This record gives sequence, structure tokens and C-alpha cells, in this order.
Amino acid sequence: MRPGSTSPSQKAADTAAEVSGLLGVLFGRAQAKAPAGPVSASQTRALVAIERLEGGNLRALGQALGSSAPATSRLCDRLEAAGLIERRLSTTSRRELELYLSRQGRALLDEVRRREMHELQPVLGAMAPEALEHLAKGLIAFREAAAGAVDGATEDVRRTAPRDPVDEPRLRIARPA
Repeated sequence: MRPGSTSPSQKAADTAAEVSGLLGVLFGRAQAKAPAGPVSASQTRALVAIERLEGGNLRALGQALGSSAPATSRLCDRLEAAGLIERRLSTTSRRELELYLSRQGRALLDEVRRREMHELQPVLGAMAPEALEHLAKGLIAFREAAAGAVDGATEDVRRTAPRDPVDEPRLRIARPA
């Protein structure tokens, strides 16, 4: 590669980092408009991860968040005290606890997503329909690859074709980690 030239993956990473920052600003505005006491970004990330790992344990959550065991445990203590998650004894091991969103935790995530979508609508509305279609396809492919990385999948995600956006009920966009 010539000096000064960047690979397609580097260009995509640079753009993704810039978009992540802009999403952070938009989602921060959404959080500031929250009627009830908003949860922190790290708590929201944990709720999203628990939703993905439904029934997973603290170790799996810590790996998904890139967080130490003590920090993950304290985070879950706070989320449980707030009534947002439930810890249940595992059906396969009496020594493990499984993590689940509570009804209140699910409602909170739904509200967070509604507020975020409200902030995104004007931005998406300013885009051309063809650009929106390309964006949706790209985001679906990105979501699949990112989910594999977050969930610890070992398969090569490039071999997995992204799902058709028509089959998707809605795009879920979570705060960047």
C-alpha cells in the first residue's frame, strides 16, 4: 500500500468512529429529554447486552462489555436495585446466576429506543431514498458482524449473508461501547 493511502476497512472504521460520535451527540440529546431519571450510558449498554444474552451469566456480560468481574457485578447490583434486571438461579448449575431484563428494564429500553429514533428521524428524513436503502443494508451487515464480535462468535461473519432489510421489523441502534 502506498504511503498516505488507506484500506477500505480503515476508511470504514474512520467513518464509523465519526458516526459513532455524532450518534453519541444525538442520543445524548435524547437522554437529556428523558422525563424520568435517565440511566447512564454504561447502564444502557449493560441492559442492551443483557437483552442480547438473555439468561447469560455475569462472566458472559463482562466479556460482552469488556469489563472486569467486580465492575460487572457492581453494575448489575445497581441495575437490580433499580428494578431493571433480575438475577435468577440457573437451572443447570446451583452456583450460577442468570441475568434477565425485568419488565421495567424492557420498558426502559423501549423508551430509550423511542427517544433515540425520534432524534434520528430528522437526520434520516434528510437523506435520499437510495442513500437510505444503502445505509440500511450496510447497517444490517455491520450489526451482524458486530453481534458476532460482541457475542463471541467464532464463525467468519463475512461468509454469512446479511438479512434482507425488508425482513427486518426495525433497525436497533445501540449506543457505542
